[in-house]
Amino acid sequence: MSQPPLSARAALDLLAPGHVALPARESVGPPDGPLGWPGYDAGRERAAARSGATEAVRCAVGRVGDAEAVLITFEFAYLGGSIGWRAGERIAGALRTARDLGLPVVSVLASGGTRVQEGMHALTQLQGIAGGMVRLREAGLPHLAVLVGPVTGGGWVTLGAGADVRLALPGVQVGFSGARVRPADADPAAYTAEAQLAGGHLDGIVTRAELPATVARWLRLLTRPARGPVDPPRAVRAAVPPATGWQAVRAARAPGRPDAEAYLRAHFTGLAPLASTDPGLSIGFGERSARSVGYVAQRGTPTTPAGFRAAVRLLRLADRLGIPVLTLVDTRGAANDAAAERDGVGAAIAETFTAMAASRLPVTTLLVGEGGSGGAAALTAPGRTWVTAESYYSVLPPESAAAVLKRDPSEAAEVAELLRLRPQDLVDLGLARGVVAP
Repeated sequence: MSQPPLSARAALDLLAPGHVALPARESVGPPDGPLGWPGYDAGRERAAARSGATEAVRCAVGRVGDAEAVLITFEFAYLGGSIGWRAGERIAGALRTARDLGLPVVSVLASGGTRVQEGMHALTQLQGIAGGMVRLREAGLPHLAVLVGPVTGGGWVTLGAGADVRLALPGVQVGFSGARVRPADADPAAYTAEAQLAGGHLDGIVTRAELPATVARWLRLLTRPARGPVDPPRAVRAAVPPATGWQAVRAARAPGRPDAEAYLRAHFTGLAPLASTDPGLSIGFGERSARSVGYVAQRGTPTTPAGFRAAVRLLRLADRLGIPVLTLVDTRGAANDAAAERDGVGAAIAETFTAMAASRLPVTTLLVGEGGSGGAAALTAPGRTWVTAESYYSVLPPESAAAVLKRDPSEAAEVAELLRLRPQDLVDLGLARGVVAP
């Protein structure tokens, strides 16, 4: 069972002790709201008495760990944390303040969506919130969402799902549809933080006790980028360069060969993963010398469309925040089964090539194992690629290349030699800058 939602004031005190409230400068509306809803003003008065808040949203500036931030917090006890025109104006004002001051935003959400008593005047507040979020992105400022109570409707589809990093307390209700409007036969388990995490829509679930340190860490990662392109990791272990192409293939496929996870652990002092529903590809940010570097790491399996979409998310987020990226390549190729085709593997690979090409900071690549076909090339940085002695890079794996050339499978070793796919060949051909040393 989830705990009762954190109140807006409690959330501010928990995350940013000593915060300073932002002034509420919303305009004064007509009696009973824009629709003249009978009893609406009386309902708001009762909500204020019950919650101690004058609206569903409180905004403040405060220090979360080492980072100063603008905080947007929701008061669920005030009409279910619903968004009306006054709450919308407060949110828009907080986003403007963040942009003007050059500060990140932390949204602490417990909201049942838009306020019915204000009709479309409430719903259109989401458009203004979205505009504020766009301008925040254009300014290169990060936005972290923390779901601490039921988050449905407009709260989820703007400040929640639209944030750069999305965290939730255990068991909270999350979904576009609230409990009173979803289908009667809907599975309640689908509308939970755990289900959203499994679907790749949340990046983590944290306990209330862990929340201050976790939010502080994420703000540090998102606001302290490493300076300039990163150097490739050193080799995890010493290895002799292969004498033949087939030896290179066998070394890259050897079960004991260090994988991308080993390189991540060796290169970074801490890792903060983001959501990826492809178990063969991980993304996130790592700390090195107290600075942040984004990473995309293939883990030796065919990369799925979902994996490529996760990679694109990381590349675009890091580029927007000025954080350099390291890609670790290890795949025999992209997934090519019927399920991958139905899920749009071609379009996903295309978006990955485009995101790599669009990066304003040069991406650094280390080839740590197999580098087969477009599945590897999509995540390989032109001009900034290094290789390990236990890797190969090829237009196709040699078995597939033999099949395309209508040669017998037994000739795969010969084809591997013709492809010049050894690490040292890649350096000679100008496809890699060098073979990394231990």
